[in-house]
Amino acid sequence: MDPSPDKPGPGATRTPLPTPRAQGILSALFVEASPIDLRLVGRTLFHAALVGVGAGVVSVVFFAAIELLDRFFLAGLAGYRALRAAGEAFFGEHAAGTFRPWVLFMLPGLGGLASGLVTRLAPECRGGGGDAMIEAFHRHGGVLRRRVIWVKALASALTLGTGGAGGREGPTMQIGAAFGSFVAGTLNVSARERRILMISGVAAGMSAIFRTPLGAALLATEVLYRDDVENDALVPALLASVLSYSVFISVFGEATLFAHSPRYPFVPAHLPLYALLAIFIALSAIVFLKTMDFVKRASARLPVPDWARPGVGGLALGLVAVPLLLFLGAWHVVPAGQGIGVLGGGYGAAQVAITGASWLPEGWHGVELLVVLAVLKIVAASLTIGTGGSAGDFAPSLAIGGLVGGAFGRIAELSIGDPRIDPGAFALVGMGTFYGGVAHVPIGSLVMVCELAGSYDLLVPLMLAEGIAFVALRDRSLYSAQVPTQRDSPAHPPGVLDVLRSLKVADVMVAGRPFVHFALATPVHEVLRLAADTGWQDVFPVLDAHGKMAGVITSDVVRLLATERELEGLTVAADAMQPPVTLRPDDDLRKATEVLLAQGVREVPVVDDSGRIVGFLDESEVSRAYLDSTPREERAA
Repeated sequence: MDPSPDKPGPGATRTPLPTPRAQGILSALFVEASPIDLRLVGRTLFHAALVGVGAGVVSVVFFAAIELLDRFFLAGLAGYRALRAAGEAFFGEHAAGTFRPWVLFMLPGLGGLASGLVTRLAPECRGGGGDAMIEAFHRHGGVLRRRVIWVKALASALTLGTGGAGGREGPTMQIGAAFGSFVAGTLNVSARERRILMISGVAAGMSAIFRTPLGAALLATEVLYRDDVENDALVPALLASVLSYSVFISVFGEATLFAHSPRYPFVPAHLPLYALLAIFIALSAIVFLKTMDFVKRASARLPVPDWARPGVGGLALGLVAVPLLLFLGAWHVVPAGQGIGVLGGGYGAAQVAITGASWLPEGWHGVELLVVLAVLKIVAASLTIGTGGSAGDFAPSLAIGGLVGGAFGRIAELSIGDPRIDPGAFALVGMGTFYGGVAHVPIGSLVMVCELAGSYDLLVPLMLAEGIAFVALRDRSLYSAQVPTQRDSPAHPPGVLDVLRSLKVADVMVAGRPFVHFALATPVHEVLRLAADTGWQDVFPVLDAHGKMAGVITSDVVRLLATERELEGLTVAADAMQPPVTLRPDDDLRKATEVLLAQGVREVPVVDDSGRIVGFLDESEVSRAYLDSTPREERAA
């Protein structure tokens, strides 16, 4: 009955089983969600609050610097009046001097050159800032050098203050992230909390600039991935976003960035139009990405140092923008020196797409001008950002989407003749859909547009358009540093269940070890004797006449047989056995863990396809396999 029992010696006993077994090491490994440490959560939120307030102050200074440089260079020296959105002028309107086209032609190049020289101190500050922030989160432990805060701010102020065709949001994402990393380094927090504070800084910067606190927090947690969200950073990001927003509006006042209609009534019959708009937006986004990529590759081939390339891009931008302004001025489309949204972020052009302007022609000529502006904005933004200019891609994306959406809305209005069609609604939906699709942030951009519109009237059209554009642009992204999901990010070591699923029972089971087993007719007194003589088994197989498992007797049952008088009527092993509990060699350790915990045993027999025992899987082997498969530093992260 026991041809090869493992006998450690007479009188050997088994250690009592822990109750409940979930207190064991295996349960601790299996349960991924540990109880919330309120002190740790409170500390993280307090740190996020510090980041929010500090990032708000930094954003105020950054905005003021850009505004002052804009007044000095563009309005003062060049006599250029930038086209602004309704809520974009922070210090009120400023009278421009005499328009000097040759000065305006030179300014973007000189500003780009100065910006490039500054970024020699921190090369990661070149470009929009979004990719550098995402790269730091995934691959550098959430660490951005402290100098990034002021280098990025100065370089971006020089670029944008001299007419660079980019936005403030991208730089503020990187500046806010660097500030969050700085706070984390000062407080000496863990790598995980440092990443959370970095995201909080991104949300704080975006919230201050765009004045959409909820959308900014959602976008900050979305923009890191193509198909995922950094969910455990959401609450700290919300707190930082609210505080930064509060700091900013306490200085510059509370106002939405764009003027718009009070309401945009939802008309179900217009949903096919919004679906068609999403397709046009996706095509426009592809053109933008391809143009940006072309400029980046062409810039890399220029026989000049990296820091000089933004200057070349600025000169090319001046060559595009100034002749256009002279042409429109000569034809009295706009006054001499009046911007049309090609230079700068382009929010003024998006505002025109939403509400119109006195210089925007009615009818099809207005549609043509909006399309031309969209194409020029794609070229201008690519020349600035693609050559390494320190300017963001968020504002140009919204401007292009708004212009395409506004043009589409006017086409629908002229073609269908439905008075309920509001081109401004299509412009707003186009803004959110363009950036949501191209940056893979559909939720954040959707909420941002609703906050901009001051209502959720456009929620349903946005959901439809965002979904279509997200699918159409699934394999394309504005940010090459994005990864698909948390599983693909070096910032997230494999979770317990990921490790357990990747290992097979055959990899860790113990084979060839002598074990105690019983026949169906083994007397109970013999069961008790043999079970007492084993030093390691918790489960005793009961085999039939063919050597296959018919059931098992656990150590719990053995103790009951030895102590409970009510069980004296059980005479053979078949009377005391339970249904067989087995695993197969090709089962993964996730399933094995579930069986171990469900049965409350220390080991489980492993059987082959014929039902014969080929080994045992012990809970200690599962624990050891997990520890061997995860580096110590990852387990501590």
